[in-house]
Amino acid sequence: MSALFSNGSAVVSGGASGLGRATASALASAGLPVTVLDLPEACARLEAEAGVTAIPTDVTDAASVERAFAAHEQRVGLCRIHVNCAGVIGAGLLFSRDGGLTADAFRRIVDVNLVGTFACARAAADQMRRAEPNAEGGRGVIVNTSSIAAYDGMVGQVAYAASKGAVASMTLPLARELARFGIRVMAIAPGVFSTPMVNDLPERSKEVVTGLLPLFPPRLGEPAEFGQLVVSTILHPLLNGEVIRLDGGLRMPPQ
Repeated sequence: MSALFSNGSAVVSGGASGLGRATASALASAGLPVTVLDLPEACARLEAEAGVTAIPTDVTDAASVERAFAAHEQRVGLCRIHVNCAGVIGAGLLFSRDGGLTADAFRRIVDVNLVGTFACARAAADQMRRAEPNAEGGRGVIVNTSSIAAYDGMVGQVAYAASKGAVASMTLPLARELARFGIRVMAIAPGVFSTPMVNDLPERSKEVVTGLLPLFPPRLGEPAEFGQLVVSTILHPLLNGEVIRLDGGLRMPPQ
């Protein structure tokens, strides 16, 4: 991996658990120094791993993101690979006994999933465009995390589906804009994976989500399988401006 980008390094947002943790491990195993950005409490729980350093970061705060990327550059050099995994589910009906999905709750989900993804992608691209290009002119790769909810949003996923749909939608325009710098932009839309975010859902929601099995294999995805696809995406030079569904053929029902 390090041979792909000379003196390369990676930043993974939301990298302290779930899909992000598996991605950070996969990149570190490939030989890249990795910086994980996550909330302070998540960073405190992160188990030590060779090649992985954690920086407490609030992705909804652009200044916090910029400080984290500056610290990464000072520690190991310019970011050449960035994977956005920070996200929240935030399932909720518009109208329910507890008051339903409010505009503030909607905004919070969008701030984390969409605005946070944009802030991190922008900070990463700013470093990549200053890097020396490889033999083919490439300076970096950004991989964002969308969701199959962007395409098959269920009842109660209005905010989540909207935020992840926007992440998918900005993939191509970002790729088009950053192509002049030799930066590729991809997105992965995972199905249902065995992660803390899924496991921490309310029991009823968890039963619904974990009951949605792919066509084949009929099981939840493993975080390591997401990390494997991230590495493959980075290594393939013609993958750009596209969203890859990683769902085993799963199509979610209305509810």
